[in-house]
Amino acid sequence: MKHSKHPEQVDLLPYMGKWLALALIVAILAGTASALFLFSLEWATAWREAHAWLIWLLPVAGFAVGWVYLKLGKNVEAGNNLIIDEIHDPKKVIPLRMAPLVLGGTILSHLFGASVGREGTAVQMGGALADQLTHLFRMDQQKRRLLIMAGISAGFSSVFGTPLAGAIFGLEVLAIGRMRYDAILPCFVAAIVADQVGLLWGIHHTHYAVSAIPQITAWSLGATLAAGIVFGLIGMVFANATHGLSDILKKHVSYAPLRPFIGGIAVAVAVWAVGTHRYIGLGIPVIVESFQQQLPWWDFAGKMAFTIGSLGTGFKGGEVTPLFYIGATVGNALAPILQQPFSMLAALGFVAVFAGAANTPLASTVMAIELFGPAIGPYAGIACVVSYLFSGHTGIYRAQRVGHAKHHRHVPEGMKLGEVAHYRHQLRKEAEQDQSVQ
Repeated sequence: MKHSKHPEQVDLLPYMGKWLALALIVAILAGTASALFLFSLEWATAWREAHAWLIWLLPVAGFAVGWVYLKLGKNVEAGNNLIIDEIHDPKKVIPLRMAPLVLGGTILSHLFGASVGREGTAVQMGGALADQLTHLFRMDQQKRRLLIMAGISAGFSSVFGTPLAGAIFGLEVLAIGRMRYDAILPCFVAAIVADQVGLLWGIHHTHYAVSAIPQITAWSLGATLAAGIVFGLIGMVFANATHGLSDILKKHVSYAPLRPFIGGIAVAVAVWAVGTHRYIGLGIPVIVESFQQQLPWWDFAGKMAFTIGSLGTGFKGGEVTPLFYIGATVGNALAPILQQPFSMLAALGFVAVFAGAANTPLASTVMAIELFGPAIGPYAGIACVVSYLFSGHTGIYRAQRVGHAKHHRHVPEGMKLGEVAHYRHQLRKEAEQDQSVQ
């Protein structure tokens, strides 16, 4: 065994220097890409709102994005799931084309009125740009994993303005119940610096004001726990419905560009039928409203249906901002029932539905503290953890692994979330066969 002549802390200095430098490069790349993306998104949203007729071109935009991915992006179409797979099972460097393809696809989706988010785009750009350093610095697979994780953290942090949550998201999103602490330095540095890079470019993030947070009592904790159950179930329904619609269309519509074309027709007709543009795009104004006044209880259902219809048919973007909308409006609807302030339950729903759907309770709790202040921390912790538990072994990222099952019901470690339903179906089938034999 080789023994160093120096104290452990001295040997740590070159390691720190290397990863600080790499994390800074990743942060600059991801932060700059996110700034470009957010400015483009702002323009696309403003243009769409000024030209309402653009919604009728959504099918054409969907077909165009689907065709470009069919011709140029087959190997990057899996998006966030590809990035997660490459960290768990490294095979080849993520093609750089992922970044411009997802950027262009998301901008077109927003410009013509799809209900999609932005986190998926930022994470994919951050991961793809970070992975380009693999060959440049001749990194082995272990170091490459850390580099991509730093890219995920940097992308998430810079697009939402939540550096600590972004860092933890990159560590937590890969596997349920398990985090990789060997990536903690690059993830934290990349996330914090990427957020600052975005601010230097002039990015401004939306401020959400929580006007009242009650003292902790048995009732307020019980209300938070009950709300957390609802948030988790909604996160589960959202993930399952989005994946289910995608699977059905892939089974019955073999030509990929036709799927978003069909989805575009459905969304455009639905917008015309309901007579409002309230449920398309990011929906930031409605999220802000949910913190200020009571909204129609069906707002969350409207956003959910439009987002499932958009993402499930193949439009590009992300799930997280629509989940913020869904969660905030559900919390708003629950507030009078649970006798809690609108703004607090909107804030809890904002983070907790995301926690359940993405299986990231720690990142979501920290996000609540960063966005709404430390006083909401205890409530956010309960809501996010309960939501995470009640969403079950499902999620918006099918490539997530089961590092440790959420509860006593057995799920094999290392299994992808996308395989859990089939595994349980096989178990039930075997149990039924055993009973029939007996």
